[in-house]
Amino acid sequence: MSKFSVIGFMALGVLMGYLFRNTKITWIQKVITFFIWLLLFLLGVDAGSDDDVIQSFPFIGMDALIITAAAVLGSVICAKLLWNYLKKSKREE
Repeated sequence: MSKFSVIGFMALGVLMGYLFRNTKITWIQKVITFFIWLLLFLLGVDAGSDDDVIQSFPFIGMDALIITAAAVLGSVICAKLLWNYLKKSKREE
């Protein structure tokens, strides 16, 4: 899939969201969650079937752990800062 296809699908989604912005779509969160889980599962299947990935686990294990921990910590810090900023902005209104 080319990058233009990805951008096109994203633009189509934005357009659909804009057109249906006044319509309550209650089921969309469940659909999104299902497809995220499906994508994660299929990514795991693809990684598990790749012999190079499986053989390199012992070598990339610690690096992956450090990168993952740093990404999670960074996300938590940014989320906390954003939460505090939004709470502060709401109180000032």
